[in-house]
Parts: sequence; structure tokens; C-alpha cells
Amino acid sequence: MNMNRELEYMFVQRARVWIPDAEEVWKSAELTKDFKNGDASLQLMLEDGTSIEHKLDPKTKNLPYLRNPDILVGENDLTALSYLHEPAVLHNLKVRFIDSKLIYTYCGIVLVAINPYETLGIYGTDIINAYSGQNMGDMDPHIFAVAEEAYKQMARDERNQSIIVSGESGAGKTVSAKYAMRYFATVSGSTSEANVEQKVLASNPIMEAIGNAKTTRNDNSSRFGKYIEIGFDTRYRIIGANMRTYLLEKSRVVFQADEERNYHIFYQLCASSHLPEFKTLKLSSANDFLYTRQGRSPVIHGVDDTKELSTTRNAFTLLGINESYQMGLFQVLAAILHLGNVEIKDKDSDSSLIPPNNRHLTAFCELVGVTYQDMSQWLCHRKLKTATETYIKTLPRLQATNARDALAKHIYAKLFNWIVEHVNKALITNIKQHSFIGVLDIYGFETFEINSFEQFCINYANEKLQQQFNMHVFKLEQEEYMKEQIPWTLIDFYDNQPCINLIEAKMGILDLLDEECKMPKGSDDSWAQKLYNTHLKTCSLFEKPRMSNRAFIIQHFADKVEYQCEGFLEKNKDTVNEDQINVLKASKKFDLLVELFQDEEKTTSPTGQVPGTGGRTRLSIKPDKGRDKSSKEHKKTVGCQFRNSLQMLMDTLNATTPHYVRCIKPNDFKLAFSFDPKRAVQQLRACGVLETIRISAAGFPSRWTYQEFFSRYRVLMKQKDVLSDKKLTCRNVLEKLVQDQDKYQFGKTKIFFRAGQVAYLEKLRADKLRVACIRIQKTIRCWLARKKYLRKRSAAITIQRFTRGYQARCLAKFMRRTQAATIIQKYQRMCMERKRYRQKQAAALVMQTILRAYMARQKYQGLLREHNAVIIQKRVRGWLARCWYKRCLVSLVYLQCCFRRMKARRELKKLKIEARSVEHFKKLNKGMENKIMQLQRRIDEQTKDNRSINEKLVSLETSSTAERERMRGELSRLRGVEEDAKNKGNQVTSLLEQLEKLKKELSSTQKEKKTIEDWAQTYRDEMEKMVSELKDQNCSLKKEKDDLNRLIQEQSQQMTEKMARAIVEKTQQLETDLNEERSRYQNLLTEHLRLEEKYDDLKEAMVSSNVSKPGHRRTDSTHSSNESEYTYNSEYAELEEGSRAAEDVTRGMDTSLTLKLQKRLTELEQEKQSLRNELENREDQFQRARARDDVEFKKARGAELEYESLKRQELESENKKLKHDLAEIRRSLLGNAATGAGAPGSPAYKVVLEQLNASCEELEVRKEEVLILRSQLVSQKEALHHKDEKETMTEPSTYVEDVSKLKDAGELKQAYIGLKDTNRLLEHQLQTQRRSYDSEVESLRGELQNVKEENNRQQQLLAQNLQLPPEARIEASLQHEITRLTNENLDLMEQLEKQDRTIRKLKKQLKVYSKRIGEMGAGQTEGQTSPGQMVDEPIHPVNIPRREKDFQGMLEYKKEDELKLVKNLILELKPRGVAVNLIPGLPAYILFMCLRHADYVNDDQKVRTLLTSTINSIKKILKKRGDDFETVSFWLSNTCRFLHCLKQYSGDEAFMKHNTQRQNEHTLSNFDLAEYRQVISDLAIQIYQQLIKCMENILQPMIVSGMLEHETIQGVSGVKPTGLRKRTSSIADEGTYTLDSILRQLSAFHSTMCQHGTDPELIKQVVKQQFYIIGAVTLNNLLLRKDMCSWSKGMQIRYNVSQLEEWLRDKGLMICGAKETLEPLIQAAQLLQVKKKTDEDAEAICSMCLALTTAQIVKVLNLYTPVNEFEERVSVAFIRTIQTRLRDRCESPQLLMDTKMIYPVTFPFNPSSLALETIQIPSSLNLSFLTRV
Repeated sequence: MNMNRELEYMFVQRARVWIPDAEEVWKSAELTKDFKNGDASLQLMLEDGTSIEHKLDPKTKNLPYLRNPDILVGENDLTALSYLHEPAVLHNLKVRFIDSKLIYTYCGIVLVAINPYETLGIYGTDIINAYSGQNMGDMDPHIFAVAEEAYKQMARDERNQSIIVSGESGAGKTVSAKYAMRYFATVSGSTSEANVEQKVLASNPIMEAIGNAKTTRNDNSSRFGKYIEIGFDTRYRIIGANMRTYLLEKSRVVFQADEERNYHIFYQLCASSHLPEFKTLKLSSANDFLYTRQGRSPVIHGVDDTKELSTTRNAFTLLGINESYQMGLFQVLAAILHLGNVEIKDKDSDSSLIPPNNRHLTAFCELVGVTYQDMSQWLCHRKLKTATETYIKTLPRLQATNARDALAKHIYAKLFNWIVEHVNKALITNIKQHSFIGVLDIYGFETFEINSFEQFCINYANEKLQQQFNMHVFKLEQEEYMKEQIPWTLIDFYDNQPCINLIEAKMGILDLLDEECKMPKGSDDSWAQKLYNTHLKTCSLFEKPRMSNRAFIIQHFADKVEYQCEGFLEKNKDTVNEDQINVLKASKKFDLLVELFQDEEKTTSPTGQVPGTGGRTRLSIKPDKGRDKSSKEHKKTVGCQFRNSLQMLMDTLNATTPHYVRCIKPNDFKLAFSFDPKRAVQQLRACGVLETIRISAAGFPSRWTYQEFFSRYRVLMKQKDVLSDKKLTCRNVLEKLVQDQDKYQFGKTKIFFRAGQVAYLEKLRADKLRVACIRIQKTIRCWLARKKYLRKRSAAITIQRFTRGYQARCLAKFMRRTQAATIIQKYQRMCMERKRYRQKQAAALVMQTILRAYMARQKYQGLLREHNAVIIQKRVRGWLARCWYKRCLVSLVYLQCCFRRMKARRELKKLKIEARSVEHFKKLNKGMENKIMQLQRRIDEQTKDNRSINEKLVSLETSSTAERERMRGELSRLRGVEEDAKNKGNQVTSLLEQLEKLKKELSSTQKEKKTIEDWAQTYRDEMEKMVSELKDQNCSLKKEKDDLNRLIQEQSQQMTEKMARAIVEKTQQLETDLNEERSRYQNLLTEHLRLEEKYDDLKEAMVSSNVSKPGHRRTDSTHSSNESEYTYNSEYAELEEGSRAAEDVTRGMDTSLTLKLQKRLTELEQEKQSLRNELENREDQFQRARARDDVEFKKARGAELEYESLKRQELESENKKLKHDLAEIRRSLLGNAATGAGAPGSPAYKVVLEQLNASCEELEVRKEEVLILRSQLVSQKEALHHKDEKETMTEPSTYVEDVSKLKDAGELKQAYIGLKDTNRLLEHQLQTQRRSYDSEVESLRGELQNVKEENNRQQQLLAQNLQLPPEARIEASLQHEITRLTNENLDLMEQLEKQDRTIRKLKKQLKVYSKRIGEMGAGQTEGQTSPGQMVDEPIHPVNIPRREKDFQGMLEYKKEDELKLVKNLILELKPRGVAVNLIPGLPAYILFMCLRHADYVNDDQKVRTLLTSTINSIKKILKKRGDDFETVSFWLSNTCRFLHCLKQYSGDEAFMKHNTQRQNEHTLSNFDLAEYRQVISDLAIQIYQQLIKCMENILQPMIVSGMLEHETIQGVSGVKPTGLRKRTSSIADEGTYTLDSILRQLSAFHSTMCQHGTDPELIKQVVKQQFYIIGAVTLNNLLLRKDMCSWSKGMQIRYNVSQLEEWLRDKGLMICGAKETLEPLIQAAQLLQVKKKTDEDAEAICSMCLALTTAQIVKVLNLYTPVNEFEERVSVAFIRTIQTRLRDRCESPQLLMDTKMIYPVTFPFNPSSLALETIQIPSSLNLSFLTRV
């Protein structure tokens, strides 16, 4: 009753069904009338509008298949369909393939792959990375998803895996298997040095060349089956591979059908025959050889055989097959082609012959190295053996030709097996295999018009594989039901065991075939009769054709196949003339040919083991020729060998977890994206996909979790039905909705539905939503209609108002026009009269103007002549005056020069006398100080003389200025008188001349008057005409000018915009280039870091391997940390070379290399031990020498004390001199105060004065220290003298002993040497002092010369100033004075700097002296404890009291404490405690303060070791804890701070702009650390990249779940039905990540970096990288997940992006560029939500999606999937419109974004305002050994 009610509910009007069709297999139709129980037919309407009546079967009454709802069409998994049947599967595949361009579809555990016959961009490395690590159901179907599932299960379950790729020829099996192997090679990588993954991939072109051929169905059809086992180690990395081959189609070597080709290798050789290395093969075009021209299709479109051969040869080389072997292979192949061209002719009816000198047979014999006579003999004869005799029998032509072809096939088969064997040898390694993944690329079910032995074996193999497939599917279904505790009922499925028994059981087809082959007279006909007699009546699967007695029919699982018996026995025997083989074996010139025909027992298996001893079985099928001739009849047939190898394959597959890929050929014409339903259904039935559907449909194919069911069908529940227990709620609702309890089952976690129930529930849900939609539409339409009425009413009132207003305005306009006409008439008349008057007035004015102009010109010419005469006179007089002045000036200068030369000579004589006296004083070494003081006083006197001379010059200048002014006034008065006289004389003459001219002009004027009047009238007329013409021209010119101006403005604007765009583009290009260069550099740093880590790992592995050796000592662990990155000693370099060599051979090294490496390591250890011994010997020698020096030091102690006193006196004199110089500088500054430039209130004066005061204070301190030092030395000397006297008085015996000892010759010699050394030291000091005196004298001479030059310059300036006017002279003198003062200030600044350097030098010397005194005191103490001496009062080191001064921001440590410093401050430091309790960047500040002290004491070694230890320790801690974000962030912050400190205190002005005065005092003074700054910058880049990787590893698991899968806005997204491969639910369960998880993690990242004091600019770059990763991963998953491309998901994504933007706004990071990185994701979300119907929508999409590529836009549109029935799919026409509009875009064709891309990082300089002297070191850091300085 319930079933009838449900049928009546489903088969109603407008319901859609599938009906059979002869052309399209299934057609869709729609019911036009409700179906009622008992009706005999259905009233249907097809999609084209045709109405038909579909009659039901009167017996079964089966209704047609129902069609699935539109929202289920195009699903990724066929098992997600509600109605599981053949038409639904076919339609779903067609929609995905044709409309969405998707070639992969899941069908339960099977991946269905349809060959697109077009290259698709879905197999790149980015796609591989996107599928890596993902669950199989979380991404769209792909061959990579199957490969990832196999790889993951291998690692998770510790079980071997298999991928079974099947399908008919041309379906794409080989390509699918190739991509699966590429995935394993990319994801896993190789562990050996040989790059096994590349070798595995390199085997593909080789196998395709020798095993693939063109057929009518496929241009690259595999004519053999292969099973490749890819081996993995314990870390699941590829270590090797192994290949098995099955049933090579040897007949293709000698015969090809029309439009087919032989194997590719033959055509590759023929196409490359022109190459020099192939000349010896004597090849030509493929049309010249019988074996390559039979198919009459020697060329494949789009394939270059020459390039393919080059690829094949490269693959051979990569696999270790050298050039000689390759040429041998090509010789054999060329010999096969020549053998096919050998022509055999009839001799008579029973014999044949080969004509002599056959060039092809000759070429064959030369290539294989056999004699022409033997080969021609056995091609036409054969040997027959009996028990007693041997006969040679001639062969007829047909049999001889068959024997020739059999030999060619046999040679090729041997060659094929040899290549496979050597490929396996190249792919195998010595590393133990832990597990493997097998890839089976085998032929699918085949049926042709003529089916022979090959098709029989192929279909037999497919029967076995189908049986294994059915059992596996059945097992998985059973496990799922048992897991959910659902009652299990046996599902009836097709079992093909009877068919398999028919073929392989006892007395089966293969047994009868082998038995017939053993019969002497066996034939194909007799074998057919045995088959008929044995199986025709006993087996229903075996049939006999009606019209043939030489064929039989087998009912396979896919279809009935008729096999022709002809050729079965011959192909099963696989016989070849042994005499021909013996001739080939006898070849002495061709070793490879002999190797091909070696006995099978002597050849090794691919694994290197003897067959049958436990190694892998030989992959190819070889007849067993190793037995003696008496057992030849027991040789295995081809069928027997194939059955055994197939059984081995099935055992292997049963021992692994299988994964299935079924390849479908969509059409027979190789058309791109063309779908033939008939061919597709035929293959779906043959490959078992429909059987999978049937098994699933027989049970409960639809499965929902309780949460998903509740979320989807919540609309069908009432409020009272919703309980807190969702499981109970779902149970109650289902019982109400579905009355039949057998239609569903409740499991532990899921609800299981029968086929069709989900569609029934979807219909109920759609009806409920439709009613709700109608109600909403009704209300909205009412509101819209009322709103429309109100708008119309308001519009009518507005129209009336505007009409009345228009009429009133028209009346007013008429009245205004009437009044305006009257006014226009009045003013027009007035204008006419005014125009007439103005014309007359203008004529009169013209006449007056001409007359007056003539008179004015005459007067002007007279005045001009007079003015020119005056100018000439003035210039001549000026020239004469200047000549006189220059002569006077030259004379004066000459006199001055003579006088100055005389004075200079006198001065030179004086200087020479003084120099000689100075030299005398130098020799006597007396009175130098007095002489220097005299020179200083002489300089002072010279300065006073200069001042007096300056005063005299000023007075002379004043008097000369007054006299000059008086003379200048008198001269100007005389000139004025002279000019007045000249003017008056000139006036009289000019007036007379003017009078004569006026008389003449008057007469001529009277004559011309009448002429002018006539001309004026004519001129008036012409002018009027010209004025009108000019007006017209003016108007036209104005127009042209306006047009030109407008054009110029437009062009200038265009040029400006063009230039602006060009500048912007150029800037962007430069920025892009800079970023690319930075990225390239940082990638190189990353690669360098990776290689360093790899090197360290190998080094540790080598050390650990060597530790276990007896007698080997472990290297000091601190050795590497103490080595510099730039200074490697020889031991380190040798270890590096050894480690690099070890890196190349560690992965797959053999025993010999291991022994060599161990020997090398032993030698290095011995050398290291010898170096250590030598170092110890050197240390012993140093200790002995030091002890000897101590003895000598004690003896020369008195001399040292004298020397110290002498040095003290020198220091005192030097201090006095410095003090005197400073006083002089101060006095000179005070003396120059009156000039203004160096006034006491000026900033320069204050700075200099402060520096002088500081220097004076420092000198006072040094003076006190010297005094204290002097007193300490005196007291120490007295104490020593007193003790010596005391010892002499109290212990005379000891003194006598000492005297007696001194009398010893050796000691006297030592004492003499000590005194001699002391004298040398004193002599050296005296010479140093003498050189300093010489330098001072030279400097004084230079200063004197400068004074002279300054005087000369002053005199020249004075002479020049006297010649200038007073104003210019004053300005020049001021300028000169300013210049002089500036130079003096600069000189003073230089002197101050010199004084500062001298002071620092003296400080260092004082420290050295105090340290020596301390050592001297300690040495005395030690020396007094020696035998024979007693110490009453120990002498303590001298402690010099100092003034208490401020700290200098430095930390002092001892050399031996460096390791402790690095250990406590870097290696064992806990970032969390430092970040919370102390100032940010404290470790960086401490390290820099230590570095400052090393720089301060000028210790180069200490600086280098500190920096190197710091860098190595940071690298070490990052290697150890590189996955801890807090640690990496902490050291990134401190490394940047350390880098900023090196820049801030480097002394470079560019980095000192923001420093305080105190900070500038702390700059580094002795070392330039620019190179180390670059090293630390590179280290910071490496840490930044490590931080990004660590952050990416943390964020990666959260992004997809939080951004895509989690339903942030509850209720917006609906859950669609899913298939067997369950996807991640969008409902947030416990443990799943949400958007809040991402935001919390981002906040944690941000707060951690802020706590660590990371630079704000660096934080912005990190956040930008974080958002790029989020956007890229989200978009990539969106592009690979069809279920996520919906309108509701677009809304969820936009909401999630807005939350991320809100986070940026809260953190103040909106301008960091992070928001722009999300732009592609935002546009993809908008693309999901916009309308996608019309051309306007397409234009809007193209203008909106600028950040997306064309491939991404098209992909999103193809993947767009409605979640509800009210949404519509994107039409194919709309997608094509989008593609057409975006055709001109220049962009990358890459589909996915690069998630591994890292933006190049920069470290902007960020100075610190923290004063170093204020930093306190907390006790928690355990750095008590550091001392603040």
C-alpha cells in the first residue's frame, strides 16, 4: 500500500523519466498525465516537444527509470545520485564531460576517467601540491587524489597498495598510469643520489617507443601490459622500481592493418637516418621497408619522430645504458627492418631461394655479424631430426616467408625483454624496500570483427581482474554495514567464476589448446572440434557459431565474443627455426646479439637474483630454452606462461589494497570533448562501473550523518518535533515521512537510505520550500503593486502641474519677444548713425596722424646722430684713461715684487741658520724644549707684527680712500664743465643745419600736400577694404587659434596622461624587478640554508657512524661554533670536502665507497691528532720560553723601573705641552670673539669650548693619575731597595750564594743579554722621540710657510681692494674676513680632533702601563717565593684611583667566558620569560654592548669570534626549535634589533640622523662591520622565511575548514547529498577549525611579535604573507571543489573575508597590503553571487574579476553548482561568451595560485631611542661574569 502511494506521488504530472532509445541509448521525457496504479501506458513528452505514449511491459509492469533532481546532476560521485541506474550514470558523466569539461568522476571506489583528446592544464606541480595531504573525498575527482589515497594508506596502514588502470585501447590508460607515477615521484622524492624518481619517469618514453604503436583507435596504444612496483623505504621515499610485462603483441612487428603503424621505435630510426651516427644502419624512409609501410600511415599528426628518438636516447642514458649498447640496440632494430625486405622467390613448388647479392640480406648480415651464405641457407631450409638421422628439408616460399617473419618477431621479443631487464636493473637499489605501490596498466576488454589468440588472452585477464574487483567491492560494502551495525543481507552480484573455469580449469580451453599443441598432427580445426565436443553441451557460456566450424563464442561478463580458431596453435607454440637462432648465436662481431639469445638459466633476474631463489619473477614471458634437447617437448606454451604470470599478478593484487581507475573512450574519432553514448555505455558495462552501481543500489547507497540530515531537512520538521537529541529527532521525522521501514536503516553514526529515497525527501523539501516561496512572492507582489499604483498617481499629478506651468511660460515668452523686437529696432537705427559718424572721424584722424608722424621722424633722426657722436667721444676718452692706469699698476706690482723678493731672501737665510742650529740641538739632544718655546714665541711675535701691519694697512686705506674721494670729486667737476662747453658748440652747429633743412622741407611739403590729399582718399578706401578683410581673417584665425589651442591642450593632456602612465608602468616594472631580484636572492638564501642543514645532517650522520669505530675520538662539539663563516682552517675545509663527497654517495653508496670514506676519515683523524700533538708541543715550548722570560724580567727589573720613570717624565712633558696648546687655542678663540663668527654666544664657539673644557678635565685626571703612578713607583722602588738591604743584612749567606751564582758564565751572559736588550729598547725609544721631533719641526716649517703665503695673499687682496670702489671694497673685505674665520674654525676643529685622538692614545698607553705594573707586582710576588728568597710583605698590584664617571654602554667579558655568554644568552634562553618580564630586544642589546667593548679595546679576534659564535648559535637554536613560532619570532626580532644597532652605531651619517649626542659618542671606532651586517641581514632573511614556514604549518590545517567548510552564518548553506567518498561536514563539530580559530591564531601571532618587539614594518610584511597564504589556499581549494562553488558559499566567503578585514582594522594594519592579497578570493566569491545569464552580466564579470585569470574564472563558472532547485546552472553559451571576451588578456595560464610563494622581505632601518648606558642586566640571565664599563 505504501509502495503504491509512493509511486503515485513520484509518477505525477511533470515528473521526468528515462526511456530507451536506439540512437542516444536513453532519452529524457516528462509525464503529461499522472500515473495511476493499473495503467498500461504512460503519456510522455520528449524534450523536443514530441508527445508519445510509452507502453509498459504487460508481464513485468516495470515503470521507466525516474530522473534525478537537477541539483544532483553533475555530482562528483555517482553513488551520490538518488536514483542509481544506467541512464543516470550516463547522463551525469555526459554533463560533467561536455558542460563542465571535467574528465574525472568517482563511482564509489572507482575513478572513471574519460579521455578528452585534448591537453589539459590540470597536471602541473601546483595541482600536485594542492592534492598532497588531502582526503580523497575533500577534493574534486582526480588521478592525483587516487594516488594520494594509495600513498596515504601505505603510510597509515603499513600495507602495500595497487592502482589498477584498465580500459580499451585509446581510453588513456598509459597517460593515467604515467601521471600516477609522476605524482609519487613529486610527492615522495628519492633517498639516493641517483634520482630514482627521474629514472622511473624516464622508463616511460623507452617503453612507449618499443611497446606502443598507432592503431585505428589510439595514436599511442600500449601493445603490452605492464605492472610497475614503485618501492619505498621506511620514510616512504622512492628507492627503486620494478616492472613486469605481459603478452607483447609480436605479430605487429611483421603485420599492421590499414591506418596503423608498427612500434614507434622503427619510425623514429627511419626519421633519424640522416644523422651521422646512423649512416652505418643503411636506413631510409619508413615507406621503403615492408614492416613499416603496410598500414599506409607512417606519420602521426603532431608527432616529430626525430625529437622522440632524441628523448628515447636521453632516457636510455639516464638509465645507465651507454652509447655503445644503444647503437647495438639500434643495429638489431635496423636488422629487423632489412630482414623484412629480404625477398624469397619460388624455386619450384616445394622449395624456394633468395637471389644472390640481396642488398637487404647483405645489410642484415653486416649488422648482426653473420655470414650471408649461412643466413640465406637457413631462411629457405630447415633441419629435421629422427632417432637416427638428420635431414635438411627445403621450404616452399610461403613457409620460408613465415619462418623469416617468425625470426623477426623472435628477435624483437628478445630485444624487448632485454631492454625491460636492463631498465629494471637501473631502477633497483641496494636499499631495503619497506613497502611498494604497484601501478597496473593493462589492456581492457576487447572485441573486434576478427578476434584471435591475443584478444582471448586479454579478455581472460579481464575476467580475472573483474572477479577480483567484484569481491573487493562486495567486501567494502559488507565492512561498512557491519561497522554501522546494520543487518547484512546477501546481495546478489554477477560471479564470473564459471567463465574463468571454462578457460583455465582442467580440460578447459587452455588445457585443450596445450594438449593439441603436443600432438604431432595437431591443427586448429581438430582443436575446435575438441572444444565443441567437450563444452558445447556442458557449459552454457560456450557456444558455436551457426555458420562456422572454426570459431567459438564465449559469454564474458561484458559481452559475447566470437574467436576465430585460425592461428591459435601457432601463436601458442611460438616456434622459430632453431638453425636460424644458432646462426645468430654464432655471431662473433656482435656481442649484444649473443647476449640476447643466452640461455635463461644464465641470465639474472631484474632484482639481481637467480630466478626461482626468492627474488622477483621475470617480468616478460620467455620460452624456457635452458633444458636439453630431449626435454624440448615439455617446453611451456605461451598460454601456460601467461596463465602462470596472471596468477602471480592476482596473488600480488590480493596481497595489496587495490585502487581502481577505469578509462573510458568517449568516441572513435578522437574528437576533443565529444561524447558518444553508445560507446560509453558499452565500456561502462565492460569495465564494471555499472556492476558497482548495481551492487550499491541493491543495498543502501545513500548515507547521511544525523547532523547533516537534520541540517538539510530541518524545513520538514515542526517546532515541536525538534528535540535536544538530534538522533531521536531524525528517527521521529523519518517515521512520519517514510512509512515503509525497509526504505531506511539507522546506523551508529549515519542513516542509510534505499535508492530513490533521497529524491523522495528532496521532492518533499522542494514542495515545502515552493509553498513558502509562493507565500513570500504573494506578499511581495502585493507590496510591489501598491507601490506601483502610488508611483503612477504621483506621476499624474506631477504631469498636470508641469503642463500648466508650461502654458504660462509660453504666454510670458510671447510678451517678452514683442517688447524685445521694439527695443532691437531702436538700437539698430542708432548703431547705423553712429557707424557713419565714426567713419568720417577716422578719416580725419588718419590724415593728422600721417603728417605728425613724418615731422616726428625727422626730428628723431637729428637727435640720434647727435647722441651717437657723444658716445664715440666718451668711449675714446675712457680707453685712453684705462691704458694710463694699467701702465701705472704694472709698475707698482713690479716694485712690490722686487721688495718682497728681497725680504724673502733675507728670511730664507735666517731660516737656514735656524735650521742648522736646530740640527745642532738635535745632535746634542739638549735644549729642544727651549727651542720649541722660542719658536712658539717667534710665532707669537710674528702674529703681533701681522696685527700691527694690518692696523697700518687699515690706516693707509682710510687716508687713501679720503684722498681718492677728493680727487674723484674734482675730476667729475672738470668733466662737467668740459661737457657743457661741448654741448653748447654742438647746439649752435646743429641749429644752423636744422634751419637749412626746415627751409628745404617746407618747399617740398607744399609740393607734396596735394599729392597727400589725393593719396589720403585712395588710402581711406583701401583701408576700409583691408579692415574688413582683416576682420574676416582675424575671425578665421581666432577660430583656428581656438582649435589649435584645444588640440594642443588635448594633446598635452594626452601626453601628460601617457607620460604619467609610462612613469607608473616603469615604476611598477622597476618595483617588480626589484621584488623579483629580492625574491631570487632570498630563494638562494633559502637554498643555501637547506644545503647547510643537509650538510650538517650528513656531517652528524658521519660523526655518529664514526663514533662506533674503536679508537675513534669524537670531535669537540664547540669547534664549529667557534669557527668563522669566512675563515676556515685546513681541517675544516678538509672535513667540508669529505662531507660533500659523503653527501653525493651517502644515499646509495656501495661497499667500496664506504670503505674509501672510512679510510679518508681515519686519515683525517690521524692528521687531526698530529696537529693536536704539535699544538701541545708548541704550548710546552711557549711555557718554557715564558718561564725563561720571567727569569730575565726579574734580572732586568731595575732597568725597567728606570725606563718607566723615563716614560713618566715624557708623559709629563707631553701633558704640559698639550695643556699649553689648549691654552693657546682658548686664547686664540677668545681673541677672535670680536669678529662675530666665533663670538662667545655662537653655537660653534660653545661646542668648541665644551670640547676644550672636557679635554682639560680629562688632562687633569690624567695628570693626577701620573702623579699617583709616580709616587707608587717611587715607593715601590724604595720598598724594593729597603728589602734588598734587609736581605743583605739578615741573610749574608744567601747573598754570597747569589753572588757566586752570578759569577757563573751563563748567568753573566744572560744578564749581559738582558742589559743589551734594555739598551736597545731605550735606543728605540730615543729614535722614536727623535722622529717625533723631526715631524714637529717639519710641521712648524709648514706652518711658517703657510703664514708667509697668508701674508702674500693679504697683500694681494689689499692691493685689489684699493682699486675697488668703497662699497665693493667693504663687501670684499667682509667676505674675506668670513672666509678667513671659517678656515680658522675648520683648522681648530681638526686640531681638536687630533687632540682627542692623542687623548685616547694616552688613555690606552696608561692602561697598558698600569697593566704592566700589575704584572710586574705579581711577577715580583711570584719571584720572591722561589728558593733562596723570602717575602715579608707582598707587593699588591697598583690600584689607581679614578674619578667616578658615567657608564659608557659597554659590557666587558673574558675570552674564556664567550661560550658561557652564548650558551646563557642564546642557546638556553627561554623566549617567553624574556618577552614578558624584560625590555624587548635585550639579548641583542647585550650582545652589541659586548661587541662595543671588543671594538673599544681594538681586539679583532674577539670581535670576529663573538659575531661568528652569535650567528652560529642562532642558527643552531633555530635548527633545534625551528617549528616553535615563539622561538623563531623572538630571534627574528633580536636579529633585526642587533642589525639596527650595528647600523645605528656604525658611524655612518645616514644612520646617525635620529641619534642623541650621547648615542653618537657610542659609535664603533676601530672596525667597519659592513660585511657582517650583510651576513646578519641574510640571517634575518633566513629566520623570516623560517617564521613564514612555521606560521604556514600552523595555519594550513585551519584555512580550508575555517574559510570554506565551516558555516559561519548558520542556515545559509545547505548540505547536499554526498556519495561513498564522504566530504568534510560544514557543520562545526568538536575539534574542527572555524573562522574564530583562524582569528585567534592570527591574534596570537600578532601579540607574540609585538611582545618580542618586532619592527612594525616587519609585522606588516608578516601579516601580508599570512593573508596571502589564507587567500591562496582558500581559492585553490575552491577551484578544486565543486561542492563549494555555490551562491550560499560565496556569501559565507565574503562574510569571512569581512571578518579578516575587521581584524586588520582592529590591529591598525589596513595599509600593510594584506587586504589586496585577498582580492582574488573576494572576486571569486562575488563571481559566485552575481547573475550569470546575459551579455551585460558577462561584461560586468569581465570588468569585476581583474585579479582572477581567465582559467580561474572559467573554472569557477564550470564548477558552479546549485544547492537548491531554485538556483540555475551556468550555461555553456555564457561560459563561451566569457572566454571570448577574455581572449585578449595577457596572463599566465596557471590555474592555481602558488601557495609556496614568499614575498621578498625588507628590513627598514629602525633606530632605538634606548640609551645603552641605562640597560641593566637581570640576574635571571646568569650573566654575572659581564662587567659594565
